[in-house]
Amino acid sequence: MNHRYCFSCDLKDDPELIAAYQEFHAAGNVWPEITKSITESGILDMQIYLTGNRMFMIMEVDETFDSLRKTETDAQNPRVQEWENLMWKYQQALPWAKLGEKWTPMDKIFQL
Repeated sequence: MNHRYCFSCDLKDDPELIAAYQEFHAAGNVWPEITKSITESGILDMQIYLTGNRMFMIMEVDETFDSLRKTETDAQNPRVQEWENLMWKYQQALPWAKLGEKWTPMDKIFQL
């Protein structure tokens, strides 16, 4: 059974940084090691939306996905860590995020 997770994160409110971040995420620009890490973890689909400097990410995962295992695997992958450190140049945590939290989980409050 598939499951959906939704997260939010901000970009630094600088048009040049936002444009650069968008370019990193344009079709074909995400490093292949990153997409491999995503798909091998059980993530079936991932989409990021942007309004102003606020981002919203939707992840569709299968039954093999384990967020703790994904975090541990990513911590051991130098290329993923390089990507994460690079992206942090553009990102900033939401004001209410927990310490060390980049992408803040969102709660579903409505469904039709």
